[in-house]
Amino acid sequence: MKINRFNLKFRTLFWVAAALAVAVLLVFAFRPRPVLADLGEISRGPLTVAVRDEARTRARNVYVVSAPVAGRLLRVGNRAGERVEAGAVIAIIQPAPATFVDERSRQEIQAGVRSAEAALALARAELEGAEARLAHARIEAERTETLFAVDVASRSALDRARLDVRTAAAVVANARAGVGVRQAALEAARVRLVEPAAASSGGRTVTIRAPVAGRVLRVFQESENVVAQGAPVMEIGDPGDLEVVAELLSSDAARISVGAPTVIDAWGDGPAIPGRVRQVEPYGFLKVSALGVEEQRVNVIIDPVDPPVAWASVGHGYRVEVAVTIWRGEAAVRAPVAALFRHQGKWAVFKVEGGRARLQRVEIGQNNGEFAEVRSGLKPGERVVLHPGQSISDGGQVRARP
Repeated sequence: MKINRFNLKFRTLFWVAAALAVAVLLVFAFRPRPVLADLGEISRGPLTVAVRDEARTRARNVYVVSAPVAGRLLRVGNRAGERVEAGAVIAIIQPAPATFVDERSRQEIQAGVRSAEAALALARAELEGAEARLAHARIEAERTETLFAVDVASRSALDRARLDVRTAAAVVANARAGVGVRQAALEAARVRLVEPAAASSGGRTVTIRAPVAGRVLRVFQESENVVAQGAPVMEIGDPGDLEVVAELLSSDAARISVGAPTVIDAWGDGPAIPGRVRQVEPYGFLKVSALGVEEQRVNVIIDPVDPPVAWASVGHGYRVEVAVTIWRGEAAVRAPVAALFRHQGKWAVFKVEGGRARLQRVEIGQNNGEFAEVRSGLKPGERVVLHPGQSISDGGQVRARP
């Protein structure tokens, strides 16, 4: 009996111990484990907010030389980059050649020539009749004067004879003018039949001169060609006197003030060049982006601070990138932007305290995409969770990711 009782107690103790061991294992298996997370630190230091976008360079004063008349532009001898003096001849324009006439138009013109010849013959016949009437009126006037001298004709008869002479002379002058008109019309009709190969400029030319001294930036029309009046021929300017034009969004341009510091980079292998905003143009324009989005843009003019020697390899129309400063704080409390998220319509972070994540609402000011200015809710030195996901909760355990 004593042996059976001892075995019973031993088996009971064994199963109790086994149950306790399983319970301990279950507790360790299902207990909450700290979530691995990237942590960042709230710091104090300078914070700069800038608007960054693409821009282009351009000569400060660009002169577009255009054709003053329509005609045949002779081949332009100047090349891009060459220097020209003020008043130098840069292009020559001759009269445009005659155009070809198709067969139908030729027949119409020939019919017009025959009509002009007939009209000229009619005008000459009318002139001959007017001259004959004038001669007769003069003879009658002389006869009337002779009779008036011997008191045979009356004064009124003499006045009528003189009036007839003046009237006939006016008719002759009118007929002669009609002959001239018909003859000019005939010549104009015959000129329309002249072939282009037979037409000659006759040495008549128009010279185009450089308005200012500078360098040829580009030549729009290099080869000989027929150009219209006002067609651009070349651009002249000084590539050593450049400015930068940035087409910024109107919402960003409204935050930029004249004199704002600017950084100009991505122009080549050289270092970034400082600049300052000289003008924010008052007129905005619509521009369609590469993605097909309509955007309202504003030109912001920037002057480089460094002398032209610092970036002499940059010319007119080059692509650059600019970063215009719109705000700067020297001792701002900075929080990583990756730690911020929206909670109930306000900004918040998960602050790490004693190994646990605590939901903390914050008030944010300026933001440059990397750091944000913290106005309230956090202090320098505190740690926050970066890129918080669904596994992070208020009060949950967190551990810094190795």
